[in-house]
Amino acid sequence: MKPLIVLISVFIGTLFVRKIFRGHYDFAYAGRTALSAMLLFTAIGHFAYTEGMAMMLPEFIPFKTEVVYMTGVIEIVAAIGLFIPNFRIITGWLLILFFILILPANIYAALKHIDYQQANFNGNGPVYLWFRVPLQILFIVWTYIFAIKADIVTPGRHSFFIFI
Repeated sequence: MKPLIVLISVFIGTLFVRKIFRGHYDFAYAGRTALSAMLLFTAIGHFAYTEGMAMMLPEFIPFKTEVVYMTGVIEIVAAIGLFIPNFRIITGWLLILFFILILPANIYAALKHIDYQQANFNGNGPVYLWFRVPLQILFIVWTYIFAIKADIVTPGRHSFFIFI
């Protein structure tokens, strides 16, 4: 839930700040800024809740702690890559792949009732998946729209966002 709040609030805030200082809404920039902020926010969790996040990985995966740190670093690098024009699209595609690849860890954690913040087995369980799976789909669609197809939401272009 917190990543969604970060995503939406940073998106709205960035839209209005750009409108005030640039005179127009910049949906593509706001979408990338929000995604970047969300990635930085979730990356912090990889370092603050390492033990609990390592519990989210199935037993057959070796070097769980290192995998958790590595995925945190991936999120930080991706948050930066979204703003480098020559890397924006490849970063978007790699993020979509990343979001697909981490979904099984979230499913595993839900089935095992893992609370990654407390590093115990008192989590919400499978009910959490009713929120997490659609959220993951939202992250994928968001990445596609604002990182890969950013030209459809760029000011001055004819797009479905132009009405605002």
